[in-house]
Parts: sequence; C-alpha cells; structure tokens
Amino acid sequence: MTDGSGIVQFMSALAEISQGMRKPSISPVWCREILSARDAPRVTCTHREYEPEPDNKANTFSLDDMVHHAFFFGATEVAAIRSLLPPQQQQKYSNFEIITSYFWRCRTLALQLDTNEEVRIICIVDARSKFVNLLVPNGYYGNAIALPAAITTVGKLIENPLTYALDLVKKAKANVTEEYMHSMADLLVIKGRPHFTTANACLVSDVTRAGFRDVDFGWGKAVYGGLARAGDGTNPGISTIYIPFKNAKGEEGFVIPVFFPTQVIERLVKELDKVLKNNINSPTMGDRKSGIINSSL
Repeated sequence: MTDGSGIVQFMSALAEISQGMRKPSISPVWCREILSARDAPRVTCTHREYEPEPDNKANTFSLDDMVHHAFFFGATEVAAIRSLLPPQQQQKYSNFEIITSYFWRCRTLALQLDTNEEVRIICIVDARSKFVNLLVPNGYYGNAIALPAAITTVGKLIENPLTYALDLVKKAKANVTEEYMHSMADLLVIKGRPHFTTANACLVSDVTRAGFRDVDFGWGKAVYGGLARAGDGTNPGISTIYIPFKNAKGEEGFVIPVFFPTQVIERLVKELDKVLKNNINSPTMGDRKSGIINSSL
C-alpha cells in the first residue's frame, strides 16, 4: 500500500488536521498506474533479491532464548569505522555504506555461518529520485522502493578488507535506476509478487531522514520515531532499521534494534567493540524479552 515516505506523509497530514488545518499541506496523490508493469511485461535487469529460496533453507539460528538489544551509532562511532579505510578512500563512501558494510560483517561473524554459505545484504532504496523520464508527483504515497541485493560468501565477506563489502553495497544501490524499477514491476507481475529471498539475508532500511520525528500533533516534535522493538514478523533477525535517536548523553545519531539469541548478541557486541572500543552506547531499553525501546529523555 505504501512505503516509509508515504507513512510519514499520512502521519503528517493527520497531525496538521489535528491542529486545525482544513486540509493537509501536501495533498495525497494516487497515480498508482505510473509504476505499473509494462504491457507486455519484460524483465531487463538482474533481480537477485527475488531468487527462489534454497531447498535446504533452515533457520540461521535457533529461536530459543531470543532477546532484544539496541546499538547506538553517533559521530564518534561512524568516524571510528571510517578510520579503518585507507586515507585516500575514507571519503569515497557514505555513512550508510560505512555502517551497513561493517555491521553486515560483524553480524555474519556473530551468526557463525559456514564459510562457503552465501549471505546477502538487501538495501531498501527510495527510487523517487531515480526517475528521469517519469516524474513521481509530489504527494504520491504509494510504494516507490527497490530492494537491491549484494551477495557473496561468508568467507569472502569476512576475509577481505572492509572495502570489499563497501563496494558490494555501493554497487547494489547504484543498480537502482528507472529501468530497474520498471523491470522490477514487470518481474513482480510475471512471478506473482514473490517475497524477497530471506536465506542468510540482512534487510537494511535507513529512516533517519524520513521525517518520523518531525510529526507534531500539537505537543511538539516526537522524541522517538521508529520501531517499538525489533524482531516482529515471520523472519526475526532479518530486518536492520536505522532509526534517528538521541542517547542519554544528548548525542544525536541513530539506533539499530536487533533481535537474536543471547549468544549471538554477545558475539555481535564483541565484534563491534573490536573497533568501537567500548563506544557501544545502548539506548535506554525496557525488558530484554519485550525489547520496547524507551525514550532517553
């Protein structure tokens, strides 16, 4: 029905009306036909994010003793990871690419997968700016996202320098073009709207600039705007959401809620701490079993 941008638009409209406006400042636009499949549909790009699940697919980890945890990343943490790169490459990659690549490696190590297994990172990309010949109108609140995947083996991911993972992530994002979006729409029609591949997958979405914290129902802007907890749905542990957050020290950054078995969490903390050097500042958390993220204010 909608993506993150559409949800924020809807919430903002409700907030404006709740404060007395007769109509929202941005009128909703339907126009779903602009991103419909072509006639006749034709797949012209590679979409490994929709590959069939392997026959031997099993849970990456046991669902026993699952707990919630959250990691805070501010300017200090991002700079610490960026410093791992050669000086001439430190400005080549975005903060998203830096954090995503490093977290993907640490997560893979924590899961203790076989070195020959394939792993994939799936980045949610808002494609509104990718269209050249087709203008997505202001106010369009439908889905305009792609899920490009970068795929490699566990061995290659953890044995190569961080730049290996960075280039995979950067290339996957760059694959999203106007033609890619049309090809994806055609594939979804041809294959009957398949689910993205979940085997050894890590799905990443950055909502730090989506605007959830800017929604104001009359009491001021939101202190927190994001998931109440990680791990909901049929594939716990897959989704990795970057949510804007201010920690107890007043530092702005973002939080990554995760949902894994206790031993995986412990290994993930250990892997991240190798570089962050005790800079892993978890936000104030509720009960670890419920995982509700509380405000730091």
